[in-house]
Amino acid sequence: MSELHVIVVSNLGQFNHLIHRALRDIEVLGEVFIEPELVENTLSLHEMRSLEPDALIIGGGPDIEKSGNCIQYIQQMDVPMLGICLGHQLMALAHGGKVGRGRQGGYASVEVEVLAEDDILRGTAPRIRVWTSHMDEVFELPPSFERLARSSICEIEAMRHTTKPLYGVQWHPEVSHTEKGELVLRNFLEVCAAHKSAQSRRP
Repeated sequence: MSELHVIVVSNLGQFNHLIHRALRDIEVLGEVFIEPELVENTLSLHEMRSLEPDALIIGGGPDIEKSGNCIQYIQQMDVPMLGICLGHQLMALAHGGKVGRGRQGGYASVEVEVLAEDDILRGTAPRIRVWTSHMDEVFELPPSFERLARSSICEIEAMRHTTKPLYGVQWHPEVSHTEKGELVLRNFLEVCAAHKSAQSRRP
């Protein structure tokens, strides 16, 4: 059985440990064993690379000023990545998008319209209720990214790179309040497993 080493980068958010726990609960994906690890965002780029991750999940947090070295990881590491909440915003900034204050701050249940049921949103309903904060949000997509979901209060609730396995969601798939949250994480892991398999077949 092959292993998939997924590193969850903590941005000091209250739900970061739940991402790690959710991945442990999935544990096995087909013939792939999931090996999650939770680390601080203060690791240097060299230290992060030395952990040899197959994928990164950039977690949520209070603000961009406390995001450590996440921008470096996003810009300089060539592995599949999922940005959650602040991680979603950091991914946008790292690739030339724009982030700003949202119209609605604080955590709340929000109905999201899925525009592209592909990759990480495969199998979700056309509309799902998610647990999210819009204190800050992505309001301009980075070049080469496409929008995957929107809501009545935010036009970019989820996004993906058009050619690379890079994804971002404004909401928290790791919490029980979010519909289809485990499915989103499982879909991401499937993308990661397929990417690792394809890389191993390269000459």
